[in-house]
Amino acid sequence: MNTQYPSMHYEIRIKGYLDDDIAIWFNAFKIEYTPDGNTVLRGTVIDQTELHGILMRIRDLGLVLLMVQQTEGDQ
Repeated sequence: MNTQYPSMHYEIRIKGYLDDDIAIWFNAFKIEYTPDGNTVLRGTVIDQTELHGILMRIRDLGLVLLMVQQTEGDQ
């Protein structure tokens, strides 16, 4: 853990709904499915290295990333 920077909260939007076998890869996040057919992941990220790892996982799973936004808290 990088103690130089505090943990940050993020909201990550992905196109489409996640199947259960894919959602398990994001079990550290709160998962919400929106009425417009997309998935929102909300959670805490320790540092930039962890954030990049999550983004690489999204890429490796072939998911379409719609948005990454830092938020004030776990909303």
